[in-house]
Amino acid sequence: MADAVTGGAAVVDSLVAHGVRHVFGIPGTHNLEIYRYLPASGIRHIVTRHEQGAGYAADGYARVTGGAGVLITTSGPGITNAITALATSYADSVPTLAISPGPPRGMVGKDVGWLHELKNQQGALDAVCDRSIRVDSANELPEVIADIFAGFSSRRPRPVHLEVPVDVLEGEWVRRSVAAAPPATATRADSAGFPNPTTVDVAAIEHAFAEARRPLLIAGGGARGAAAEIRALAANGVPVLTTVNGKGIVDESDPVALGASIRLPAAHRVITEADLVVAVGTELGDSDLWGGVAQAAKVIRIDVDPGQLDKNLRADLGVVGDARQALRFTTKRFDTAHVAEWQQAIRADADRDAGPWAAIQQSLAAALPADTVIAGDSSQVTYYGTVHHWPFTTANRLLYPTGYATLGYGLPAAIGAKVAQPERPVIGLFGDGAAMFTIQELVTATELRLPLPVVVVNNGGYAEIREQMVDRGITPQAVDLYQPDLPAMARAIGAHGTEAESAAVLGELAAAALTADRPTLIQLTIDGSTA
Repeated sequence: MADAVTGGAAVVDSLVAHGVRHVFGIPGTHNLEIYRYLPASGIRHIVTRHEQGAGYAADGYARVTGGAGVLITTSGPGITNAITALATSYADSVPTLAISPGPPRGMVGKDVGWLHELKNQQGALDAVCDRSIRVDSANELPEVIADIFAGFSSRRPRPVHLEVPVDVLEGEWVRRSVAAAPPATATRADSAGFPNPTTVDVAAIEHAFAEARRPLLIAGGGARGAAAEIRALAANGVPVLTTVNGKGIVDESDPVALGASIRLPAAHRVITEADLVVAVGTELGDSDLWGGVAQAAKVIRIDVDPGQLDKNLRADLGVVGDARQALRFTTKRFDTAHVAEWQQAIRADADRDAGPWAAIQQSLAAALPADTVIAGDSSQVTYYGTVHHWPFTTANRLLYPTGYATLGYGLPAAIGAKVAQPERPVIGLFGDGAAMFTIQELVTATELRLPLPVVVVNNGGYAEIREQMVDRGITPQAVDLYQPDLPAMARAIGAHGTEAESAAVLGELAAAALTADRPTLIQLTIDGSTA
């Protein structure tokens, strides 16, 4: 005889069927039936100190694993607290699944003062996610969740919200066998389930390379599944320029690597000078180009999302499908004499923004393992520093909120990455302004006893915004912030906390923190007026 359980079991059983090992979130009055079944499921629940932190942690988890990150919140303020994190996942095409309760059936929009009642909770989430799905019965949950996971591996991966009415979550469900439907268990890194390009398209791409003399391949975050094919093209002399989310797809010491420098004017000139530009898995948006406009003689774009093919740079040939298949051919060897000139011009542009940021990256890169994950933030130390001055191997990974450019991402994303891959070195590296958005998650890292270096570069507040005010003739205001003693704060909550006297010692301190018994906050104070 089947067990009579509640709808919470249907949620948990479905997550188990799809290989979910960790979820991030906070329990609340309306989602307790999910928590009833978690202990016996084998899924580890990570409780954060804010739902936004749970969302960022799930995002970081998804980026390093290639699979889905899952967060669980309660209704109303619980799920709306996570909206910024979900918008970040949406902008950067990260597969996160947010599960929350919703109003009981028949109660949506009634405005009767129900606890956590929102005018239209599902509508709010649908506005920032790829979609928001509300079920009407627990029996729907296994199939709906299977469809969500299948979508992560067969469409452009973006966050999905699943709303389960409280009465469905708490109501009876007759337990039945739950299985994952192929290709639901495939990871994003495998690219399994994406449509294959046509043989005509592949032939056209190969022909374009055969005719080109100065090709350029631009690799975005969506190109990670085709990393091997892109490296094969690089081995034949095709220069590779990446977006920030594509950083590390090719080793940046490769003779034809142009780095993650697409925002720089010199890189824009390179795009213009190439006689063939092949853009893979990128929208080439303002967050990539920083106000620049890409122009090219001949353009091929490859993406799983047909809406990307003419966005920001119109394609002469748009190819919908798996980039692994689209680039799986042998091409001629190209003359690379001009590439050194391109590299030199890009490096000169990056050096103009180097400020104190380059020395920080050089110290850390020299001391930390080659497969280190760096969780950055919308901080100068990341976009002027890590992006350009930490030379990545193919084993490195940068977690960075490129598209939505939120603050507060770095620390919880680092936690998510470390939970996902506990044996891998992970470091958080961001500014003091960003740190204070989610500094409470240092408590989470301490509770988990994560050996996590958290490097906070303190330039006295919101230095970038201060500079923009000065440039526009606006009196700086609300940007020079009161500075708490962050190392002392870390020690007060049970973490380690220390001050770095200079950038030169950062690497040594961070390397030691990788083997500590808990997180270590390392503060480096610099002069924000000159940063």
